[in-house]
Amino acid sequence: MAEIIPRWEWRTFGSGAFGAGEDLIRATGAARTRQSTEVYILSAQSMNNTKVRDGLMDIKTLKAVDANALEQWNPILKAEFPLAAATLEGIFAAFGVPMPALARASYSFEQYLGELVAPHPDLAAVDVAKVRHGYVIDGTIVEIAEVTFNGTPRRTVAVEHEDPALVWSVVRRLQLDGFENVNYLRAMKAVVGMA
Repeated sequence: MAEIIPRWEWRTFGSGAFGAGEDLIRATGAARTRQSTEVYILSAQSMNNTKVRDGLMDIKTLKAVDANALEQWNPILKAEFPLAAATLEGIFAAFGVPMPALARASYSFEQYLGELVAPHPDLAAVDVAKVRHGYVIDGTIVEIAEVTFNGTPRRTVAVEHEDPALVWSVVRRLQLDGFENVNYLRAMKAVVGMA
């Protein structure tokens, strides 16, 4: 299995355009556009990135934050449904909350959301739709996207790469360094009112 090298990410969110930076990104050429729907599970006790996409439970943890507030996210789990008890233990550890008593040996996606996530006072499922426009600038992945969180629209722009110095160089070149770095979890928690 190939070694996974965690990427460094700079991202921000807003409701409108991102000024000259957005124009500079679009001027680099045609974008690769992708659409997806995902369900993020937010925890009031954790900032781990936990979501379900393409039928897989996906968890990333924040590994490091550098002097420019860039974030390095480390993938720690991709699991197919149904989820067994041993896998659920790791998922609830990532949520930072005790695992509830299990009534089943394994859980389908619907059972997981309805029986384990929905009743939990510290957890919230967020339906997320994304239309992502991807570019490659100086070897980094640059994205402009339109997203909705439980139907609330937002826009986001991001720069990612394994080299944080290169990410920051591109952020500055695109005149985006005046925007605050805000990850998906912070943006979603603000929309749904989770502290």
